[in-house]
Amino acid sequence: MELLLIEDEPSVISLIERGLKEEGYNISIAMDGYTGLKMAGLNHYDLILLDVMLPGMNGLDVCKNIRMSNNEVPIIILTALNQTEDIVEAFERDADDYLTKPFRLEELKARINRYSRKSKTVTEQKNVLTFDDLQLDRDSKSVQRGESPIILTATEFRLLEFLMLNRNKVLTRIDILEEVWGMDVDLSTNVVDVYVNYLRKKIDKQFARKLIHTVIGMGYVIRHEN
Repeated sequence: MELLLIEDEPSVISLIERGLKEEGYNISIAMDGYTGLKMAGLNHYDLILLDVMLPGMNGLDVCKNIRMSNNEVPIIILTALNQTEDIVEAFERDADDYLTKPFRLEELKARINRYSRKSKTVTEQKNVLTFDDLQLDRDSKSVQRGESPIILTATEFRLLEFLMLNRNKVLTRIDILEEVWGMDVDLSTNVVDVYVNYLRKKIDKQFARKLIHTVIGMGYVIRHEN
């Protein structure tokens, strides 16, 4: 897990580095607000630990600026400010959590682990595509509709994945050739139509609701019937 610590107190940095590196975390350090903001924009981090009282730009402004381009990374505020209005202001800048100094390292670890579990769940969910009762698992390369498993070839799987990633969007044959076959196919061939037909037999034929549709003169789309 990649962490960014934006903190200017050497004792706090030392405590967090020593404690979290033992847990296997990789920690990058920024000791002022502007550097922290720049690092957050240039690199991927799984979580940001952010002090409020920083040189250059205070932590709440750093938080606000990070959120202008990144709404996903969890941000935990670390600060000695513990008045209600301070906490409210941190959450108004879209921080995810707030930990007052001095804090116990075990409490910080527990907060980080909570967001680590959430991040893992989100990642897992992103690897499963769902449309209606059709589900495609990009990790296990498996497909099922309702409770029925569907066996696809590698090419059929890529075609269905492309359709599901672009649900409700009409895809031309050229779009599909570029993505699924990489254009290493004679443009005069009807390979797209053939494989769409293969998919329909497996995905739609045995089910009342048809999901794969032809848009005459344009291409194909996965959507609910009009």
